[in-house]
Parts: sequence; C-alpha cells; structure tokens
Amino acid sequence: MYINKFLPAISLIAIIMTSSCNKYLDKKPNQRLTTPATLDDLSQLLNDYDRINGYYPSAGEISADNYYLLDDGWASTGLELHRNLYLWQKFDQVGSDWVSPYTAVLTANVILDNLDKIPLNSAMQKEAAPELKAKALFIRAYYHFGLSQLFMPVYNKATANTDLGIPLKLSADINEKITRASSQRTYDCIIADIKNAINDLPVAPDKRYLPSRPAAYGLLSRVYLSMQEYKEAGLYADSCLQLYNTLMDYNSIDPASDAPFTQFNDEDIYDTQAAYPSALYQGNAKVDSVLYNSFSDMDIRKEAFFSSNGDGTYFFKGNYTGKSDDPTMFTGIATDEMYLTRAECLARQGDSLNALNDLNTLLKNRFLKGSFVPYSLPVPGGVLKLILSERRKELIFRELRWTDLRRLNKEPAFADTLYRFINGQKYELLPGSSRYTLQIDKNTIDISGIEQNP
Repeated sequence: MYINKFLPAISLIAIIMTSSCNKYLDKKPNQRLTTPATLDDLSQLLNDYDRINGYYPSAGEISADNYYLLDDGWASTGLELHRNLYLWQKFDQVGSDWVSPYTAVLTANVILDNLDKIPLNSAMQKEAAPELKAKALFIRAYYHFGLSQLFMPVYNKATANTDLGIPLKLSADINEKITRASSQRTYDCIIADIKNAINDLPVAPDKRYLPSRPAAYGLLSRVYLSMQEYKEAGLYADSCLQLYNTLMDYNSIDPASDAPFTQFNDEDIYDTQAAYPSALYQGNAKVDSVLYNSFSDMDIRKEAFFSSNGDGTYFFKGNYTGKSDDPTMFTGIATDEMYLTRAECLARQGDSLNALNDLNTLLKNRFLKGSFVPYSLPVPGGVLKLILSERRKELIFRELRWTDLRRLNKEPAFADTLYRFINGQKYELLPGSSRYTLQIDKNTIDISGIEQNP
C-alpha cells in the first residue's frame, strides 16, 4: 500500500504544506505539481495509506463529550491546541487538523487534473480510468466534508447561502486564489462529487482502504444527516446496506483483548484513521461515567470497548483499527453506523417498527448470546431517543459525536450543554455556541486574507 515513483512530487508539496512558514492554502509557490506520465502513476497515489487514509482530523473528538480530563491529564497534554480544544477556547494554530485533509484533497486533484492528459493505450486502461476518477472525486468529497464539520457552522437551510463555508479546492493549482465558499456551495460541491462518483465505483468494498459504491452511499448518508435532511440520509443509508450489510457477532471476538477488533474487519466499508491526540491517551482520558454505566453487563461492548484505569475510571480501547501499541481512532464508514442512521431516519419519519428492527438487528450481535431481549413498541421515552442513545454508545470515539452534537443542538428535545472542570474553573459549551466552529489556521488567514471564524 505504498506510493511508487510519483511520491517525490507529492512529498515535496507535502513538505511545503507542512512547513511552518509555507502551508497549503497559505503562501502559494509559483509552481504546479510534477506531471505524471502514466495511468499507473496516478493510480498509485491512492495507495498511499498514510496520506489518504491515515490522517483524518481529530479535533472534533477532542472537543466532544465522550470523556473528561483531570487537572494533571489536561496539563500533560502535549499541544496547546489540544488543551484549548478541550476547553472550547479560541485558538488559531490548528496545524494538521487543517493541513492533512487538504493534503488528501490535493492528491485527489492531482489525479483529476491529469487524468485526461494521460494516454490510454489499452482497453484495460480505458476501462480503469473512470473508476480512478470516481475514487478521486470520493476522496475530495470525503475530506472537504471532514473539514466542513470543524471549520464552518452547522448547516442551516435558511441561512446557508450567506453562511461562510470552507475554501473548496477543486484544482491542484496551488496558485489558485483562496476564498471561502458559502455553506450551501460547500455542501452542494461535496454532494455533487459523491454523486458523480457513484456509478463508476466498485460495487463491493473489496480493498477497504479504497472507495467503493457502498462507501459513497454511506458518505452521502453522513452528509445529509449533518444537514438534518433525514429522509435523504435514510435513503442513502439504505442504499449502502442494500449493497453491503454485514455485521460482526461480538460473541466471536475476545473482548478482554487490548485490541478486540482487526483492521479491515467485516463491518468496515471504508477505512480511515485519525492519530490519537495526547488528550485521548489512556493515562489521560477518562470515559464519561454516565456513558460507561449505560452499557448493560450483558452487553459485550462494555468489555470490548473499555478497560479499567485501576482507579474506578475507564479508558476506551474498542477501535476498529486493530491497533493497541500504536493507538489510532477509526473514523471510517462501517455497517453499524449505517444501521443506526437508517434506524434514526425511519423513526423520524414515524416508522417506529422498522426503526426498531434495524436497532434490534444491530444489538443482537452485541449482547452475550441468548441474553438480548429485542425492543418492542411502545418504548419508554420514545424510539428516537432510544436510537440516539444507542448511536452514541456504538459509535463512540469515531469522530462522529461532534457532528451529532452540532446537528442535535438544533432540536430543543436533544440539545445539550457541555461542561468541563479544570483547575477549579468551570467551562461550558452552550447549544448553538460559535465555539462549535473552530478557528481556521492562522497562517492561512494571514496570507490569504480570508475571513476568520468568530
């Protein structure tokens, strides 16, 4: 899964992008990327797992409410950025959470800009080119969407044409003038890229680090869910599950293991990861006690997801990355997410019976064999509340909670005020706060002159 001879050109740009004085979307060198010579050159760019799949932003998980830090854990967090994110403070030295997604976008644009210039000398190459273009479109949409959930306000249909979105990079030309699209334009572009990719993507998620048609449907479902467009989110989750719906039976794993799940497991549709920030290290992050105690003792996830710190608190270990010695967070698209999204959207449309069917299908694979009692109507508190509770439990530490908080804060019944306590001081994040939108990287603001977030 490593890049071939074209890597030096991309590596050079990556160095430019990550240098302290000359980042991508900042100062723009007077050059374009080296032109690749063959279709294989372009194809191999997708196989650089680290650059394409391995650096999803983690800022949303640092900011979310799945865990808490004690004073010493907060103080020992390595980066000032992470300490500020934890307390929801304004901070504009964002670093890799801004740069890394645009690195993947750049790689996708290199493919898209050069694909029509490459001679296709065989029927096999002519057949492969549309699929390669589709995969590049998917990657561009995937990371534009990841950026949108951090650096622009939550979608509001009434104001989307005037709300500021993110800078959309639709070309590999690094001399291109940088501007911020509107929120509506941002989402329209993301959705268009995915829809333009779908028909040329592989029907099965064979190589799970590469885009597939189920992954594209899953990404569309995520996008529409973040927009609170629940009918569309449910339809695309269903389209994903029609093509791929495998769930793991957790009775088949070793929940006591330090890494109970393997990478590219049967639920993995599209695999991406985020490096664990120090705020989330085992010795620092304590899983929210109310969240931990919401898991039944018959629920295998309670042991598979968590381990004791030895002081009455717990840390999270249940990543779908298969790693324990090099901790990373799974941020990809998986079937369990799609079942929960379809269930939520069915519940919102009044189809409680089928919503519970989806939820029960998932949960019977999570409980000790023979112990799960399926939910039936009526459900105390309502079906939607139950599904949202299970969504939070199942998808913990996948960089999804921040997006869920943002969208659910639009509904009074599910809006929540978050609290942190550090060094005797109380911090709070109110529903709808501007702190749900992070500061754009300072270098980008200084050099491009685009408008900073509040």
